[in-house]
Amino acid sequence: VSEAEELDRVVPAVAALHERFGVPLSVDTWRAGVAAAAYRAGAVMGNDISGFADPDYLPAAAEAGAAVVATHIRLSPRVPDPEPHYDDVVEDVRRYLAERVERARAAGIGDDRIVVDAGLDLGKTTPHSLQLLAGSARLADLGVPLLLSASNKGFLGEAFGLAIGERQMASTAAHAVGVSLGCRILRVHDVAAARRVRDTLAAVLEAG
Repeated sequence: VSEAEELDRVVPAVAALHERFGVPLSVDTWRAGVAAAAYRAGAVMGNDISGFADPDYLPAAAEAGAAVVATHIRLSPRVPDPEPHYDDVVEDVRRYLAERVERARAAGIGDDRIVVDAGLDLGKTTPHSLQLLAGSARLADLGVPLLLSASNKGFLGEAFGLAIGERQMASTAAHAVGVSLGCRILRVHDVAAARRVRDTLAAVLEAG
């Protein structure tokens, strides 16, 4: 959609949610103008799957005091990538995210407001996404929180022959693996199940 249409769709929703619930809100957009308007409406985080392709994205977040999520993508949002290739998918993604972290820092955004996401399914085959999940510990050592966005993803469906409505247990298992390997933020559909995973693993890890 155009930027004008995205603004019309997103900003009123952010404003209404902010007024009604008063909870931290994240906006998914790769446009700096939309992110800035959403911050003014009450959002406190921008999730950008383009890896900060818009040169004004990070300055807008810094000015607003907002947090940002840097997501790995091989090409650009909405550009088909049917045959992605990596020499070492975990190392390639790690290098990309490390560079985005440095760009965010240079823009004046503190480490407590920078999050990274491996971008499972974004320009990755099912084996790539599985390798990235297994390699989460290598991404978690970048010095900023690692977000896991595996819930109901296509790689879980393809790996196990599951329709989108059948992926709850696989998603929960992926969350458990991710948290055990250093993921500290989960983007989920089943909040109760993810919370139980988090609490259980926190108790186990703290006991050890």
